[in-house]
Amino acid sequence: MKTLLVCTSVSHGNTRRVAQAMADVLDARVLTPQEASAADPAGYDLAGYDLVGFGSGVFSQRMHPDLLAFARALPPSSGRAFVFATSGLPQLPLAPFTRPLTRLLHAKGFAVEPAFTCRAFDTWAPFDLIGGINRQRPNEDDLSAARAFARALENHPATTA
Repeated sequence: MKTLLVCTSVSHGNTRRVAQAMADVLDARVLTPQEASAADPAGYDLAGYDLVGFGSGVFSQRMHPDLLAFARALPPSSGRAFVFATSGLPQLPLAPFTRPLTRLLHAKGFAVEPAFTCRAFDTWAPFDLIGGINRQRPNEDDLSAARAFARALENHPATTA
């Protein structure tokens, strides 16, 4: 299965670590939105991939704007995708931070798999005053969960339409 992970990881490398754990299982490339765009200036063509993951850290309960802009610029697709995120705070059940990107990918025609999220080291404004929260995250348990999530994607292709 040919897989690409497009990942924005700007603060502490949390999301990149999770992406790399998944990439190791999926034998995937990990690119930033800028790297993916530079590789194909006409608009990154994901048609050559069986599965594409879109991940970022969460900023004020939102996925990173660079990742969202990249997804908005994609041409329509009939491929398979998933969203992953790291955050200092948990997702709100009624307003998950992965929902806007998931909906955008659905609108582009992707079959979107369930999302993966985990807690991560966060030094956003108020947390910086106390040295951050989740200092040891993502930890080995989080990375093991990311690898298990990737194995499930690999072993059960096209589970969600």
